[in-house]
Amino acid sequence: MHFRYTWLMKIGVVGASGYAGGELLRLLAGHDKFKVIYASAGSNAGELITSIHPQLISYSGQSFAATKVSEINKCDLVFLALPHGESGSLIPQITESVKVVDLGADFRLENESAWGKYYSGQYAGKLVYGLPEVGDNRSAILKSNRVANPGCYATAIILGSAPAVNSNLVENENFISVAASGTTGAGRNAKINLLASEVMNNMSPYKFGGSHQHTPEIEECLSSIGDSTVKFSFTPILAPMPRGILATISSQLKKKTSTEQAHEIYSNYFAESDFVKVLPIGQLPQTSMTIGTNFAFLQVAIDEHANRLLVSVAIDNLGKGAAGQAIQNANLICGYPETTGLNQLAAK
Repeated sequence: MHFRYTWLMKIGVVGASGYAGGELLRLLAGHDKFKVIYASAGSNAGELITSIHPQLISYSGQSFAATKVSEINKCDLVFLALPHGESGSLIPQITESVKVVDLGADFRLENESAWGKYYSGQYAGKLVYGLPEVGDNRSAILKSNRVANPGCYATAIILGSAPAVNSNLVENENFISVAASGTTGAGRNAKINLLASEVMNNMSPYKFGGSHQHTPEIEECLSSIGDSTVKFSFTPILAPMPRGILATISSQLKKKTSTEQAHEIYSNYFAESDFVKVLPIGQLPQTSMTIGTNFAFLQVAIDEHANRLLVSVAIDNLGKGAAGQAIQNANLICGYPETTGLNQLAAK
C-alpha cells in the first residue's frame, strides 16, 4: 500500500559524482517532498560536491560520502546511479523498507539469455520496468517499491514505437532506428574518443551492427504490448553535443495509412501523458527543446514511397533518459503526482 508522506522524505543518491547523479542532485534540490541526506561517490568520496558539480551551489560545503549500506538504510528512498554491474550486488543488501530507483541496467531485463548476450557479469534478476507511459507499466510502478529505470536510448525509441505496436499499425519485426546522443550518455569517463578535440566537428556511429545493449530492453518492453515479437535494428551515433538524444524510427506499415491518421494514433496514445508531447503536424522535435527537462517531443509522418511509418523523438538523455525519469518513478512509488519537482522547461 502506498501513501503520501507528511514529512520530507529522506533521499540518498549513490553514484552522485557522475552526470546522472549530478542531475539528480540538481532536480532534487527543487523537490518539495524529497530532501537529500546522503550523496555518495566511489573514488570521489570526501571531495566537495561543488568541486565536481560547481553549478550545485545549494550543496556548498557538503562533501560526497563513501558508499555504505548502513547509510543507505537510513534513507526512505535511494537512487542508484552506478556503473553497470554494481547495483546487482548492492540492492540485495538494502533493507526492504527502503524504496529504490535503479538507474543502472542490472535489473531491466526479463530474459536471462539476452542479458548474457548483451552484458557481462552475473544476471541479477528483474525489477518493474520504469517507463510509466507504456502499457501497464504505470500501474505496476504504483504497486512497487523498487523500479528499474530504463536506458536513455531505450526510452526515446520505445516512446516513439509504442503507439504503432499497440495499434497493430506496423510489421513488428521490421523496426529500424538510428539515434544520436550527446557525450554525457557515455558517462563521466576519461576516454580518448570522448575528448572535446575528438568529438567537436565530428559524428560517428558506435556499437555498429546491432550490438547496443539497449536493444533487448526495447524489444522486451514493446513485445509485451504487441501481438507479436518485436525486433529492432538499432544504430547509435555519438553527436558533438553534451546532452540530448534525437532518434529516428522507421517501420513497415501493414496497410495504407495517412500522416494524419498516424498522428491521431500517437496523439491519442499519449493524450494523458504529462511529459510526452506529440507536436502539431509539420513541427519537428529538437534536442534543445528538452535540455534540463523530463519532456519527450515526438513527430510522425508517412513515407508514402516506401510505405513506412517515420517517427522522430527528442529527449534529454540526462532528463527523461535518466534523472528526470527516475524522479518521476520515485514520485509514483511514493504516492505523489508524477510531475512533482519536474516542472522545468528548457532554456533554449
